[in-house]
Amino acid sequence: MGKLLYSLAILFFSSVALGFTPNCNIPEQGSTLQVIHVNSPCSPFRSKTQLSWEDSVLQMQSEDRERLIYLSSLVAGRSVAPVASGRQVTQNPTYILRVKIGTPPQILLMAMDTSSDAAWVPCSGCAGCATTAFYTAKSTSFKNLSCGAVQCKQVPNPSCEGTTCGFNLTYGSSSIAAGLVQDTIRLAADPVPGYTFGCIRKATGNSIPAQGLLGLGRGPLSLLSQTQYLYKSTFSYCLPSYKSPNFSGSLRLGPNSQPFRLKYTQLLENPRRSSLYYVNLVGIKVGRGLVKIPPTAFAHDPNTGSGTVIDSGTVFTRLVEPAYIAVRDAFRRRMGKAIVSSLGGFDTCYTVPITVPTITFMFSGLNMTLPQDNFLIRSAVGTTSCLAMAAAPVNVNSVLNVIANFQQQNHRILIDVPNSKLGVARETCT
Repeated sequence: MGKLLYSLAILFFSSVALGFTPNCNIPEQGSTLQVIHVNSPCSPFRSKTQLSWEDSVLQMQSEDRERLIYLSSLVAGRSVAPVASGRQVTQNPTYILRVKIGTPPQILLMAMDTSSDAAWVPCSGCAGCATTAFYTAKSTSFKNLSCGAVQCKQVPNPSCEGTTCGFNLTYGSSSIAAGLVQDTIRLAADPVPGYTFGCIRKATGNSIPAQGLLGLGRGPLSLLSQTQYLYKSTFSYCLPSYKSPNFSGSLRLGPNSQPFRLKYTQLLENPRRSSLYYVNLVGIKVGRGLVKIPPTAFAHDPNTGSGTVIDSGTVFTRLVEPAYIAVRDAFRRRMGKAIVSSLGGFDTCYTVPITVPTITFMFSGLNMTLPQDNFLIRSAVGTTSCLAMAAAPVNVNSVLNVIANFQQQNHRILIDVPNSKLGVARETCT
């Protein structure tokens, strides 16, 4: 399994070592689902192999790059690639949800992805998929969609196999071929009949979530669009930190039971990249000092895809190079004469104990001040600490700032599409 599954847990104190007993059977009630980190003791994807701290960080950076390639394809408007047989799909996402599909229901642990639209799962007989799959023949409510269905025009590169609709797409460095189907899905206590999703028949590459993906973007086949009558295109999530005893948080669907005390910033429109949640990042502070960053680094341009997005699938925040260099240099200045080292893509690491300033993301109408655990990655053994951000790779999202899940941990993030706003509040996610 993907080495990311184990890696971050060894960067912090092990909850098991601290004597916590995880509760893997938290009841899911109403419209609230448990969000599970893949390294949770409750996760079947948890790696049994312990890496060194250095190797685990390098592995995370490598797998994060796959995510950035996927986001880059969305920004560039490329969503189709040829599909060929290949090695088994083994990589898993950072956060997963327990979803029931079919009648009677079959449980799949699907990736939670705020930057994707259509849901898709590996189906029985899939070439190149993981062993766990959705068995279509066992569901009495399953049906294939025809080429004439409206939904067939809403998937990338639609095709016809006889009279049934199919499509091809890329995800990271992987490709899938899927049939377009419908079945009942159950999210916590809510049944959603006739939900349209992709049934994967063939896959290649190593960046496909092993048990599928649930898209929380804004496109026509996303969860928000298909359940607008039920959830009013509103949801929030709280991602647990890697110190959380249960490594679990929550996804709340719909406007009910959402927190009241949030600060809001506007969601920006980008019709050509409707899956992505763009926000207006206007500045960054290191300590109390505003970092001097060219305004062009944060400028939102629907034509080029530039700007800033909030993403649940990327681990470490990436800033366009001028912004990152300015933030990094300001951070280093605050560290004084401490000797700087590097580790893989992290170029601001220290091997002695350090006292660090806060970092604040300044959005229009909202300041998000990060505690140390949200921007400093520390070795559980030894004293190495690294600034857990990096520059966007050259030619991969070089115009896009990505606020990633490491920086979002222990915050409630609310997406309210009808009112075009994003809310943030500090919250201990358990």
